Amino acid sequence: MKKWWHNKTIYQIYPKSFCDTTGSGSGDIAGIITKLDYLQELGIDMIWMSPVYKSPMDDNGYDISDYYEIASEFGTMEDMENLINEAKKRNIGIIMDLVVNHTSDEHPWFVESKKSKDNPYRDFYVWRKGKDGQAPNNVKSFFSGSAWEYDETTDEYYLHLFSKKQPDLNWDNPRVREEIYKMMNFWIAKGICGFRMDVIELIGKDIDSCILGNTEKTHFYIQEMNQETFGEKDLFTVGETGGATIERAKLFSNPARNELSTIFQFEHIGLDEQVGKSKWDLKPLDFVALKRTLSKWQTSLEDEGWNSLFWNNHDQPRALSRWGNDQDYRIECAKMMATVLHGMKGTPYIYQGEELGMTNAYFTDLNDYQDIESLNLYKERIQAGYTHEEIMHSLQVKGRDNARTPMQWSKEEHAGFTTGQPWLKVNTNHSFINAEDALKDEHSIFYHYKKLIQLRKDEEVIVYGDYKLLDENHPQLFAYERTDDKITLTVIANFTDEDVILEGTDVVRCLEGEVLLSNYKVEESYQSRKTLRPYEAMILKK
Repeated sequence: MKKWWHNKTIYQIYPKSFCDTTGSGSGDIAGIITKLDYLQELGIDMIWMSPVYKSPMDDNGYDISDYYEIASEFGTMEDMENLINEAKKRNIGIIMDLVVNHTSDEHPWFVESKKSKDNPYRDFYVWRKGKDGQAPNNVKSFFSGSAWEYDETTDEYYLHLFSKKQPDLNWDNPRVREEIYKMMNFWIAKGICGFRMDVIELIGKDIDSCILGNTEKTHFYIQEMNQETFGEKDLFTVGETGGATIERAKLFSNPARNELSTIFQFEHIGLDEQVGKSKWDLKPLDFVALKRTLSKWQTSLEDEGWNSLFWNNHDQPRALSRWGNDQDYRIECAKMMATVLHGMKGTPYIYQGEELGMTNAYFTDLNDYQDIESLNLYKERIQAGYTHEEIMHSLQVKGRDNARTPMQWSKEEHAGFTTGQPWLKVNTNHSFINAEDALKDEHSIFYHYKKLIQLRKDEEVIVYGDYKLLDENHPQLFAYERTDDKITLTVIANFTDEDVILEGTDVVRCLEGEVLLSNYKVEESYQSRKTLRPYEAMILKK
């Protein structure tokens, strides 16, 4: 069944780092409004905003103390309503970030929950007695250390799978679910077009069995949520499900199950991590495995689910720096990676600055890092005997602050992001990587993304066509076909900084097609050249 959002492209904004209109050094909602024309020019259809609710900002807004208020540093509810309305005027929808696995410890529910064991809000959170003076079990926080925090007032422990200031909600309690659905309907009434659901697979946990999510309860709760909130309103929903397999993805996003529109899966994100270790234990990317993994998600969902396509988000380093070449071939490589992703079936996401070819920050001073995850990691690994240099290398490659450096609008001081002191250091390369310059250059990465977004609207085969990987084991070439009963599109990309000879590959037979898009100037003699230059990519049609 075709859906209105199938050919749309989503742009993720990290509000704190997008645009500051007050000089506070932190981005705000008014700043987003000032850049809507820029996003309209790019051609995006929806904006996913990371949280702007009231929060102590222990985890940059993913610790919410009031779902019905806007954090003062971001603006007011009136600002939020203006954003929704101004975006609609440009045919852009707003997707709210729904963070309901946990709240802030400063949320009134938790403040009450801590007071006593018989408080009416006690069962809004997950409390357990300790065992032999220790935590109830050995479940670990995703942000390092135990997931249990002792509370003297009631002599019990509460669960926090993330920061200790982010206590987990108890979804087994019907009153919790009722309050969440009430809040969701409040935002739906404001006119948003959907939700991105933070770590949603974790809401159905069985913590006493050390099972953190992906249970039958998870799906029961999401089906109930669907029925009570967005289900009959044809909104767009995407769930963050880090542990999703193909089969789990079908459970979440099969239209017949009345759960979510689509999910984020992260299988490809772990391909540069040592098996059995953490994301900080690095290894070179297995390029053939990357092709196979992305292709598996293209072919295995069939009509039982819908895919999300992304290289970057606020939790991931810049893919251009991580797996590409952000120096000698930055422009070619950025366009190549975009071409590979946007030719696939699914809903593509562009993370702010990706359309400019923004890169990792490569901070050399620990004091430049602000992210709680990175700072906790440093403490933990120093105690475990890692050297300062080893830890800093991991942070430079994988730290979340790489994605959170302020948006680079111009070559002015602080990249035109703020007139004040930025909350996070601006990348020094804003002098030559910025939106102002990109908009003046018809060959910029920005306009390449714009063409890819439009191509998805023009060529239905990109949205619904079959997918076939070509030259699966080739160590440099990422090539695939998209076909329907009328058209064949072939995406061909060189993922390396060396020339690739195409003689003897499957793609040779595809070279007679019309070149719809290329990241290099296309010479008339291309078909006879049969060589791809470093990071060269194109889409051919026949």
